[in-house]
Amino acid sequence: MAEHNELGKLGEELAVSYLQKNGYTIMDTNWTFQKAEIDIIAKKENTLAIVEVKTRSSLEFGLPQDFVKPKKIQLLVKAVDAYVNEKDLDIDVRFDIIAIHIEGKSFVIEHLIDAFYHF
Repeated sequence: MAEHNELGKLGEELAVSYLQKNGYTIMDTNWTFQKAEIDIIAKKENTLAIVEVKTRSSLEFGLPQDFVKPKKIQLLVKAVDAYVNEKDLDIDVRFDIIAIHIEGKSFVIEHLIDAFYHF
């Protein structure tokens, strides 16, 4: 596996752990619909958090959250609609980003709640 894939997988594991520590229940990870993949689907109270995880080894080329493009957002919205319909959920949905980067020998985790809106 390529090094960036391993970093991404580690980032997703760190994000799951972070969410669980903060009171979220993990419903699914790496859930796919057509061309879209949702990294983490988590629930807290009556809100479904659709979480895109972005992990970077440095901030040299920009913040991790800057790499979530409009096309990705459109794909996530379609996937979420399919997920909610398939599971027959009546729940509020929001889109979060968990941005992770390496600083020295540790990881910095930033949870951006309601990071973007569907259009």
